[in-house]
Parts: sequence; C-alpha cells; structure tokens
Amino acid sequence: MIILAFFLAHWYLSVLMQTLFLHRYAAHQMFTMSKGWEKVFYVLTFIGQGSSFLSPRAYGIMHRLHHAHADTDQDPHSPEFSKNLFDMMWKTRIYYNDILNNRDTIPAKFKKGVPNWPWMERFGDRWPVRLAWGTAYTLIYIQFATSPWLFLLLPVQFLMGPVHGAIINWYAHRYGYTNFKLDDTAKNLLPFDFLMMGESYHNNHHKYGGRANFGGFRWHEFDPAYPLLKVLNGLKIIKLRTGRDEAYM
Repeated sequence: MIILAFFLAHWYLSVLMQTLFLHRYAAHQMFTMSKGWEKVFYVLTFIGQGSSFLSPRAYGIMHRLHHAHADTDQDPHSPEFSKNLFDMMWKTRIYYNDILNNRDTIPAKFKKGVPNWPWMERFGDRWPVRLAWGTAYTLIYIQFATSPWLFLLLPVQFLMGPVHGAIINWYAHRYGYTNFKLDDTAKNLLPFDFLMMGESYHNNHHKYGGRANFGGFRWHEFDPAYPLLKVLNGLKIIKLRTGRDEAYM
C-alpha cells in the first residue's frame, strides 16, 4: 500500500508540474510570475519529476514547434511521421537534446520568453543526479514493497516525465473523441481526465492553444489543474492572462 501511494503521489506531482510549469507557463505563457516564483517552480518541477526532470526551456521551445507544425514532418513528435511509439519518442529525444545543448537551428520566435535558469537546467540533467533519484526510488521499494510485482512500477518512476509525454503525444493523437475539427489529429483521450490533470483534453487544447482551462466544452470535461491556477492567481503568485483563446503561433 505504501508503494502504491508513493507511485501515485509521484505520478500526480510530476504531471502537475509538467502541465502547470512546463506546458502552460513555459510553452504557452498562459500566466506570468516573478523571477523568484519562477525559480520556486523550477525546484518544484525538479522534485516532482526527479530522475526524469525535463528542462522547462527545452520543453517550452519544442512544444511550440509541435503546435506550429502539428502532424507535419517538422513536428518533433507526430505519430503520423513515426513507425511506432518508441520511434516517435526517440525522435523527440533527439529534438530535446539538440535544444538543450544549443545545437538546434530553430527560429528565434519559438524561443521568446521561455524560462531559463541555466544552473538548474544543468543540475537536473546531470546523470549522477538522475541516478541518485533512481537509487532513492529503488531503496524505497526495497524497504516497503510487499510483493515482487511492485518492482515493475520502478521503470515508470524512473522515466515518469517521458511517460507522460508519450501518453499525450502518441495516444491522444490516435484515440479519443473530438469537439473541434482541426488540421491535425489531436483528440480528447479521456472523457473525464482523472489521469493527466487536464492534459488529455488535447483536441480542446489544439483548438484554443492559449486557453488556460483545457476542459469545459462538455459537461464531463473537468480540468483539475485550472482551479489550482485560479487559486494561485488569487494568491497573486501568478497572474493569469485574459483573452488568450487563440493558438500559440
């Protein structure tokens, strides 16, 4: 029971930081925050994602490319131009590492305003740090696992960030329903998003790329991250932008 609680806590904290900070803030700038709070969110993302920490800067740039070139050969992660899920994720990894290490030739307009804390970006990406997180997870399993099958969850915990990305970038372009006709294959993967904190309303998001609430177009579409944004806005930790229903680019 302890291991399952640990796994679920890691799952939801990781996806929460990915949707709030990497996606809605770094990529789409749906809200603003001070540089001080930005560093707090960097640290929370590092803690939440742990061994699979993703650079907010690289994620933001890459995701903007996805919206600008969805389901074309310039999309960093399109199922339409990949043989299978693993081929898509490998291509995504190459894009991500090129951006992270400044080897890309991406136009400057995609890089405007993305957060960048170079020290944390380097620290979170170091292999000794990733291995330290992985070791900590493993020790928790050794201490508390009550059955050998629970250890099958460990690889998912090691790669939590990419797993979340794969669910949306592959499955939400393959399966689900649509509220809006688009020029790409984005779909709403789940009628009620209990798994991905609103991220699975992918068709809604591709239609209105600047809208902070990913759900709300049908009675069952509830975006769990949006009320939290409203609370953070009320506390003046962030400032939600208004009138941003348009796509990013």
